[in-house]
Amino acid sequence: MGQGEFTSVRRRRVFYIPGYDPIHPRRYRELYRKESAAQAETSQYDIQLAAKVADGGPYGWHVTSTQDGAETATDVEVLIWSDIVRGSMEQGILATYGQLVRTAFTYIGSGALLRLMKLRKGPVIAALYPVCFLLIQLLIAIGLSCLLGAALMRFLPEWTFVFGAVVLWPVLRWFQKSDGKFFAYYLMHDYAYSAASKGANPEDLEGRMAEFGARIEAALQEPYEEVLVVGHSSGAHLAVSILADLLRKGAVREEGPKIGFLSLGQVVPMVSFLPKAWRLRADLAFLCQRQEITWVDVTAPGDGCAFALCDPVAVSGVAPAEGKIWPLVVSAAFTQTLSEERWAELRWRFFRLHFQYLCAFDRPGDYDYFRITAGPKTLAERYADRKPSGSRKEGAVNKYTSVAP
Repeated sequence: MGQGEFTSVRRRRVFYIPGYDPIHPRRYRELYRKESAAQAETSQYDIQLAAKVADGGPYGWHVTSTQDGAETATDVEVLIWSDIVRGSMEQGILATYGQLVRTAFTYIGSGALLRLMKLRKGPVIAALYPVCFLLIQLLIAIGLSCLLGAALMRFLPEWTFVFGAVVLWPVLRWFQKSDGKFFAYYLMHDYAYSAASKGANPEDLEGRMAEFGARIEAALQEPYEEVLVVGHSSGAHLAVSILADLLRKGAVREEGPKIGFLSLGQVVPMVSFLPKAWRLRADLAFLCQRQEITWVDVTAPGDGCAFALCDPVAVSGVAPAEGKIWPLVVSAAFTQTLSEERWAELRWRFFRLHFQYLCAFDRPGDYDYFRITAGPKTLAERYADRKPSGSRKEGAVNKYTSVAP
């Protein structure tokens, strides 16, 4: 089918669920504005953004795009849980080192870490990075304290310990204040958030997810041709549970908007491999069989922070013997969709690459975030003839496969 054969979407609603991110959602609007303009120039279509009228709802913006001769209007909303993230990050230095011990014990003691390494080493290394770097920070602080103590021992032996202790804390404090460069504290809080409850959702997050679900359900009653839910990073596993809840209650009507789910750079196994992630595993098993929804999972081997091309249902060990439909696992193929110059510029910028799914490609393939979110095709139509990636991983690796306590 040619790109101009579908003009089924004139109005679309997009709900974007970010990952573990404490930053105000306006960053996503600015990212969309900048990157959509770049992609439109490369791919030769028109796209324009406008501010959303304040209505007390989630943060968002309007998009009008003309692609393949068809005009589509899209309302984008960011479903905000950054306040919950910020609250979970309000940890002092000692509390963060306590998180380090508990999180390491959870992943190592449960056997999850070894099993995750069988999938992709990149995200496991990303998980180990804050543990290792926080320990290195501690060793540096202790080393400097010892050096100062040794230097003062000859002159003020009775004050050696005091001066050493005085140095220890400022060094640790400096590392904490400089975490915008190192991301050790940020990542430690991220992994500790799910590990603290061994994969179960905290009560405040469950409450927020219910609010998100109500917002999406309301949109399903409006005259849109498509309602598209986008979950990025850890936002993907939140979307799985939210959508599973909506489908269970019959919120998706046959005569209503088509519903699509686009998971990007997912890290589902980091949670589903934990012993008490019963809710998530049950939702994965349920959602993968539903014909009312289209679920496309996009990752890329170049993204070291995601479980690239790992079918989140299958590797979690909850794929049914029969009836599994979703997700369609495809690759954004960064090494092919980015020019050699652009790839060389980005390949070692791991956090930036983890957001590449939301950005422009200078050699776009069949994945184009701005065609998907602002173009005239539904997600189902756009990927109707797409075969899953041949290099996807589908073997069950998870030790914990129960879907109920």
